[in-house]
Amino acid sequence: MAPVRNARAIFNAIPAPNAFPEPGKTTVYDDSQTIDPDTVPLNGGFLVKTLVLSIDPFMRGRMRDPSIKSYAPPFFVGQPLNNYAVARVLRSEHPAIKAGDHVYGHLPFQEYVVLSDPAELGRDIFRVLENKEGLPWSAYLGVCGMPGQTAHHAWNEYSHAKPGETVFVTAAAGPVGATVVQLAKAEGLKVIASAGSDEKVAFVKSLGADVAFNYKTNDTKAMLEREGGIDIYWDNVGGPTLDAALGAAHRHARFIECGMISAYNSEPYMLKNVQLIVTREFKLSGFIVLSLHNKYLGRFYDEIPQMVASGQIKYTEDRSLGLEAAGEAIVSVQKGTNTGKKVMVVSDD
Repeated sequence: MAPVRNARAIFNAIPAPNAFPEPGKTTVYDDSQTIDPDTVPLNGGFLVKTLVLSIDPFMRGRMRDPSIKSYAPPFFVGQPLNNYAVARVLRSEHPAIKAGDHVYGHLPFQEYVVLSDPAELGRDIFRVLENKEGLPWSAYLGVCGMPGQTAHHAWNEYSHAKPGETVFVTAAAGPVGATVVQLAKAEGLKVIASAGSDEKVAFVKSLGADVAFNYKTNDTKAMLEREGGIDIYWDNVGGPTLDAALGAAHRHARFIECGMISAYNSEPYMLKNVQLIVTREFKLSGFIVLSLHNKYLGRFYDEIPQMVASGQIKYTEDRSLGLEAAGEAIVSVQKGTNTGKKVMVVSDD
């Protein structure tokens, strides 16, 4: 076989603090490299063809000076972006991997990649996907991947939910929030949910939320007060919405701090109701999903793909096509203009 294109999406420049990434400046598309999939040396490893890549909010935090420490490693200028991916194995010399396998893990934003060992895909997250349910491979980057794991693990670990309680879920149309809404309803809770457009609100209502509202056209504080307050808060946004939730929470409420996207591209917000954490005896639980994998990951793969296949858990996707779309896809997630889990389709299976 003649050499073929091996395009990449490159991290080109660190964006300014409190500013959105700029496609064509922060990230650039490069199609100058080629590869011969039939003859490229494997040296005991395996060659994969990237099928679909995940675009997630936390990628903004990785666009930083490498000297700044964080839970997630930085991107490096001049190197491909990388994130969760599903790929098909084309050739293999590794005993644990065979041609035709579909693998899940971290991959560079690149069409073809030679790997020396499955651990390069992420020792704690790597998986050969059986997909006995016949789901689209992209589902394994959303509801059946890291976002679904985030919802599943933390809900089971921190919610301590009781039937009849009320939970407030923010960014409820996204892959994490939408899964939380459905897990909570399945356990008999009243669900209040917010999203950033009427289209997203309609989707959240279709998931079974008891109250869903557009936070851009409704006052969150007034909505929570009208509904009689909350017992659990699933926080994806932080900022003024977290402040409103603190003010509306009942004594001994649980706060599950998953993300604070309102501060990813702007100045931090100073909370006004923080003293209520003490006086109302709230419990706040911040977490990184990787820390919960040992306890919950096996159970997740046993439960969630089957529930998705049966329709017990619904999801929606927002697809971008090709690595050249990476910059715009990343910005759409930061601005919330995506509708559903953002994935980037690189190639057909």
